[in-house]
Parts: sequence; C-alpha cells; structure tokens
Amino acid sequence: MGLIFISITSFDMKIVLAQQNYHIGNFESNTAKIISAIRTAKEEGADLIVFSELAVCGYPPRDFLEFNDFVERGLQCIKEICAEADTIGVLVGAPSINPKVEGKDLFNSAYLLYEKEIKGVVHKTLLPNYDIFDEYRYFEPAYEWNILHFKGKKLAVTICEDIWNLGDNPLYRVCPMDALIQQSPDIMINLSASPFDYVHAAGRKSIVKQNVAKYKLPMIYCNTIGSQTEIVFDGGSLVMNAQQDIITELPYFKEAMQMVTFKDDGTFEEPVTLTADKVPLVQLLPQQFEANHGIDQIHQAIILSIRDYFGKMGFKKAIVASSGGIDSAVVLALACEALGAENVRGLLLPSQFSTGHSVSDAEQLSKNLDSAYNIVPIKDIFESFSHSLQPVFNDLPFNVAEENLQSRIRGALVMALANKFNLILLNTSNKSELATGYGTLYGDMAGGLGVLGDLYKGQVYALARYINRNGGIIPTNIIDKAPSAELRPGQKDSDSLPEYDVLDPILFQYIERRKGPKEIIAMGYDEKLVTRILKLVNTNEYKRNQFCPIIRVSPKAFGIGRRVPIVGKYLS
Repeated sequence: MGLIFISITSFDMKIVLAQQNYHIGNFESNTAKIISAIRTAKEEGADLIVFSELAVCGYPPRDFLEFNDFVERGLQCIKEICAEADTIGVLVGAPSINPKVEGKDLFNSAYLLYEKEIKGVVHKTLLPNYDIFDEYRYFEPAYEWNILHFKGKKLAVTICEDIWNLGDNPLYRVCPMDALIQQSPDIMINLSASPFDYVHAAGRKSIVKQNVAKYKLPMIYCNTIGSQTEIVFDGGSLVMNAQQDIITELPYFKEAMQMVTFKDDGTFEEPVTLTADKVPLVQLLPQQFEANHGIDQIHQAIILSIRDYFGKMGFKKAIVASSGGIDSAVVLALACEALGAENVRGLLLPSQFSTGHSVSDAEQLSKNLDSAYNIVPIKDIFESFSHSLQPVFNDLPFNVAEENLQSRIRGALVMALANKFNLILLNTSNKSELATGYGTLYGDMAGGLGVLGDLYKGQVYALARYINRNGGIIPTNIIDKAPSAELRPGQKDSDSLPEYDVLDPILFQYIERRKGPKEIIAMGYDEKLVTRILKLVNTNEYKRNQFCPIIRVSPKAFGIGRRVPIVGKYLS
C-alpha cells in the first residue's frame, strides 16, 4: 500500500479508544460492534478511532487461522468496516495475507482505513512464543517498518508485543520503534491484546512509560477486554503524554470508549489524571507469596470469565457440588454473582463421614445466596459399591480406594443432574490441590471450567473474605474450620499435605517464580519438605493434563501456559 500524505498546517486530532469484548470467530458480532463504535465516534466528531489487536476475528484465534475460510471472512469484514470509514480514520486489527512465498502465510496486522479505502497496513514484528502465547506458529514477523500518515500526523503504529522490547530483550533482535523513530513520528499508537494476571496491569503501565521515556513521544495504548476460555483480558487502555503522565485510563474488565484531543503541539487538551511519579516503572512479581495480592482484580477477572464462558458458549445455568467447604462455597458465590442466583444450583452430597455442620453450612450458604439446592446422600450408593467390590478387595483395609470411590460417586451424581437439566458443572479444585495431586480423577476433578484452579488455598480464603466484605454471604464457620475432604472419620487436609500456609509459599516459588529445589532450600525451607512437595507436583502432571480449562489469574497458571512433560524425570 502506498503512503498517503495529507498536508494540513495546524490540526488538533480527536482520537477515540474503543476497548471492546470480542468473541473469537464470531465475525458478525465483532464487526457489528466495531461498526457501532465507529458510528458513535463519528457522531462525536472524532477524526480517528483505535481498536485492539485482531479485533475482527478475536484473540487468540489459534488454529482457526489454518482455515482459509476463517481468514477470508476476516478480510471480508475489513471491507465492511472500510465502508464505514468515510469521514473518520479507523485503526483496527485483523490477519492479513503474506504475499511472499517465503515464511508463514499470514501477518498479524493493523489496518488504517479512511475515505472508504485501506490507506496502510502495519504488521506485528515481535511474535510472542512463551507462556500462553504461540503466535510464531501462525504469523510471519514484519520485515519493514514505516509510519502511517493521517491528516498531517505521522503515526508510529505497533501491535502489542512490539513495545515490550526496548532493545534489551535477548529473545528479539529487532525493536520496531527504533526503526519508526527514525521517521520522526508525532505519536505512538499500540493495538494490544494483553491478558490479565494480578501483576500485569502495573507491568503494562510500566512498559508504556518506558517507551514514552525512551522515544520522547506520547502513546495511545488500546487493549481488549473479555474472557476467551481460560484467558482473561482486563482492558485498562490508556493515553500517556510525552512527560509520562497518564491523560486517561479506561476502566478494567468493562467495555468503554474514550475520546482525547491530540493537539498540534504534541500535547493533549485533556488534563492529567495520574502524574508520572505515580506510574510504576517496573513490573514486579512479589518475591514471596502474598495471598491478598490483587484480590479485588482477581475477583473481577473470575466474574468476567464465568460470565463470558457461559455467554459465548451459549450456556445458561451452572451446577456446583456444594460440600460445606471453602472452595465450593467460593465457587458457588462467584457463580451466583456472575450468572444470577436463579441460574445456579448447588448439589449437596453428604456421606456417612460428612459432619452435620458441613451440610448445614452448605444449606445456609445457598439460602444466603437465594440459590436453589438439592441434597442427595451417597451413603447407600457407597455401601452398595463397597459390597460389590468386596470379593475383589478381599477385606483389605480401608484406604484411598474407598476415599476416591466416594468422590467418583459424587462426580457421577452431579454430572447426572448436569445432563438432566442442561447445566454446566463448575469445578472447585484449587491450585494447591492441583499442584500436589490432592484430587480424584473423574470425581472432584470433573467440570467444564476450573474456577479456582489458579488460586492457591490461601488465596481462596482471601477471596472468601473479599466476597464477605459487605456482609456475611459465606458463613463464618466455612471460613474458620479446618479444611477437610471428609472421606473418612476425622479427616483433615493436613493429614495428607503440609499445612497450606507452609505449602503455598513453596509452590509459589516453584511454579510462579520457577525456582529450582536448591534455590528454594537456600531460602530457608526444609530440604525434605521441599523435595516431597516438588515430587508431588511433578508426578501429578498426568492428572492436570486431563483437567478442564482453568481461569488464568496468575503469571503462571496450569494449562496452556505451563507445558512440562508428564513422564519427565526432573525431581522425581
């Protein structure tokens, strides 16, 4: 595409950020949403509207990109959007085709549309290939870098990861802005799809600040929001002036549009909302486990994720196996908040080992939430199974086989209700349990979505207290009592695992901070304890490999972002 030069001697440009929630592959919905925002921006007199990375198809599209029809539909949507870009410029993300035979077939691109034409296309250079990202599988990196000219302004347009290398990242040899700055741009604009974790919002602000500081230019940063299965996008789009002050920051976990006026002298008409000294310069993962860190944002992320998972999949109602314990209580409360209590059912499945207060606590929780529940005792079923197995078990002592049998009975019953009433089972396993294998395959590990699978037990308690911040939703006894699976008389979790306040910090060092055993022991932890815990983590990878999608809220979650061999020998 040729560059378009429009000469205007003095011009203040009104720019709109459109922070939207897209649905992967739902081209009709995404395009309608984009066009609606364009029309609103035109009514407000905007000159340019900016959308997020791969807005047309949704992010991350993954192997859908291997379907020619998928790519063609995206290109057709660009034509539809282009028809709306008459008196307004539109910067929008979508795949584009690589015309060269060499390399991958596609680019991850940003289109500049204006006067019902494609005025320019910019390709993403830095294709992340770590954690949850796998872009180099699909896209060819950009090999040339040019600014876009629009209404007398020179725009340095980049896409997401392109701003995360400031020349000091050994993963990348190229820094796109180093090339673009040679062309004397007036402003930087970044189209992003940057996922949530409980430290990443600060990280994004810091990286925008570092870019502004290095290139002495203002930046418009447009992020997406919404949940795509396990990945949550939290928004937080922002505008930063050349002095590193934030002019505006869009809300988190909500769709929003905001217009700013970029003046001809390189400043913004709008006042500063956050001064540079209050903008973080670095992203810091806590050195030690902090159960309360970012708990308010974690709460919002999980609510959005449950709501989007059901909405985008066309599901209506959920079921939770409610035990009277902390994990199921938190999941039930979150589900009611996300979906409405009328769309959530609790199923209480007491055995002869269940304490009376567990049943009464679970009942009280459902009453507090005004949510329906049923009680189906499993004692008779368990005894029937045990009787049938007796000739094979041959009077061997009660052990984990009978414990897991109870869990699998519960799994079968809750799935029966899910099938009968068209419900989706929300799993209640937490990260501490998943890490150590403290769960039963085809029993309590069943479910369509792992709500707490990226929260350590200590974080689950912190989230329960946060849910109760305005009143006693979760009964106090559920929060205060010692955790137990109640699969045998007097059982406590601590019979099988270290106390959670000991376990969680070691798991955090190994999983989030990727510390090896010697490093963790050097921090003062007992060698035998560390060896035992890390062996549990590694030998139970086969269980996690069969687990449902987990809502990602940390920098390192189980699932697509953590790929370790099931049969690996390391630490085993």
